[in-house]
Amino acid sequence: MREKGLSRAGGASGRDTMALKLLFWELQKHLKSSSGASVVAIDNKIEQAMDLVKSHLMYAVREEVEVLKEQIKELIERNSQLEQENTLLKTLASPEQMAEFQAQVQSGSPTGISQPPTLGAPPQQQQPSLGLSLAPSSQSSGTSG
Repeated sequence: MREKGLSRAGGASGRDTMALKLLFWELQKHLKSSSGASVVAIDNKIEQAMDLVKSHLMYAVREEVEVLKEQIKELIERNSQLEQENTLLKTLASPEQMAEFQAQVQSGSPTGISQPPTLGAPPQQQQPSLGLSLAPSSQSSGTSG
């Protein structure tokens, strides 16, 4: 309909009508390919955004891994220190104290021995309480009776 109006208004011949039809066809083709190109451009922007999110996540994960590695290192050092302290306390304790301690551990009632501190407590707080609670119990029974 549009082509007929153009050909009548301008007095164009059949060849001009064909040229106009060809022009419209090429224009439609171009518009369709442009919308296809815009879809590709949108897909590219989405892919870039996803890559950006991925890189930020990977960076955050790497940072977290470094923090956790440091915590693991500190915990290993703390464990080693506590094992050395435990070995020292075992060597300093008398056989009677060790037997009493084993009996308390087996019965599940830690009378006379303070509960172990949380992970963040320094080892100096634990050592005196264990040394004091183990030493007087066997010595006081020997001196008073």
